[in-house]
Amino acid sequence: MDNDDKPLVWLYGEVKTPPFSQEARVEVGFLLRCLQQGENLELPHSRPMPSIGAHCHELRIRDMDKNWRIIYRIDDDAILIVEVFNKTTRTTPEQVIENFDILPGVNARGF
Repeated sequence: MDNDDKPLVWLYGEVKTPPFSQEARVEVGFLLRCLQQGENLELPHSRPMPSIGAHCHELRIRDMDKNWRIIYRIDDDAILIVEVFNKTTRTTPEQVIENFDILPGVNARGF
């Protein structure tokens, strides 16, 4: 990691094999490294999540029969990893949104 790279701060979740395949884990590592170096990721790899809060996004990882999501926030000094989960419905799980409520400056529910 270069001095200019942002550190990853893991609040919830982890990426390991299993349940991630080796290929998916390598893809996650590459994409997180891009974020650390200041690269702005777009679809199909990442999508903004303004309904959760400013600077919040989800990494989208297709892994055989699973659709992994890594929810993160880009801060000035770090990349916060807030949740890792297998997406099985069209909506973001309530627990994921609740995890953002604990972060300073983020309130997904508007109160």
